[in-house]
Amino acid sequence: MATVEMHSAGGGLVPIIPPGESHRDARRLHRIRTVRLREGVSLRSAARQMGTDVRSLRLQEEESTDLRLSDLRRWQKALDVPLTELVEETEEPLSRPVLDRARLVRVMKTAAAIHEHSPSLGVKRMATMLVEQLVEIMPELKNVSPWHTYGQRRSLDEFGRIVERRFSDAMLDSSDEE
Repeated sequence: MATVEMHSAGGGLVPIIPPGESHRDARRLHRIRTVRLREGVSLRSAARQMGTDVRSLRLQEEESTDLRLSDLRRWQKALDVPLTELVEETEEPLSRPVLDRARLVRVMKTAAAIHEHSPSLGVKRMATMLVEQLVEIMPELKNVSPWHTYGQRRSLDEFGRIVERRFSDAMLDSSDEE
């Protein structure tokens, strides 16, 4: 299915439905109307907050309307919800370039973690070579940090950070007496 494009008409955006497709056949790109109704925000109130007219917003609310990212951000601020709430989830897998990039980032994080945490000089050298080769393939990986060490499971003989903190006895007393 094709993406519905918009063109300017009379100061507002109008969806361009490709020939042979009805408005209902067009692909769902967002769920602004659903979220707006769930949040109890009227179109008039949203228009006031976004500094535009109700007619334009009604057209933007059409699920098949291909909105700019800046328009989605304006909706997000007006509805006070995370941006991910407005975007329609898809069943389609990531495109090949995006998937390859995500895999390279994970490999880079692993190589950087090996380099940072390995006590062996030989392993550090191999990790350094791997990091350099990955940066050669994809220069933007240069500033990728290693995997975080937080959230890893502790062995039974290790204590968490809470043991290092001190609390007064008054803090532990219940306030039921008040």
